[in-house]
Amino acid sequence: MTIAHEPNPVPALLPRAQSGESQAMNELLTHITPYVARVCASVARYHTSDAVQEALLAIYRGLTTVREPAAFYGWVRSVTIREAVRTVKRLNDGTTYSSVEARHEANPLDRVHIHDVLERLSTPHREVLTLRAWGLSEEEMAETLHLPVGTVRSRLHRARRCFQEAWHPSAA
Repeated sequence: MTIAHEPNPVPALLPRAQSGESQAMNELLTHITPYVARVCASVARYHTSDAVQEALLAIYRGLTTVREPAAFYGWVRSVTIREAVRTVKRLNDGTTYSSVEARHEANPLDRVHIHDVLERLSTPHREVLTLRAWGLSEEEMAETLHLPVGTVRSRLHRARRCFQEAWHPSAA
């Protein structure tokens, strides 16, 4: 039995949604919602639903700025991460969750230890490590966090060092 894979609907839906066709917009947002929710869950773990709502709203509002359907998912990822970080900051509790933790499958005890180490880091350090784990460049992180690139670089360096020291306390 062959399982047919559905074709990517974005190339067909994007121009229609951008031209104001509400049915296409609904289908496009419905199609990306699971992806947006996964990204938000890894950045704003305690506020996932708020972050998803804010991200989908920002995507809706900014959809006309996307020029190439091939760039759509990268743009959605950037918008979603930015909105998830903003949501966490707005709700002011600093709880972020690293996708490093979610992707680490080797040993459940390591996953618990990674989570523990991340929770002990400062919010700014957790943020840069989470954004780096999502593959953002230093420039993208600077834009998302509204910081100079130099600040992001030094914060990332310190965050890695703090994580390493907490992970291997005898090496410090």
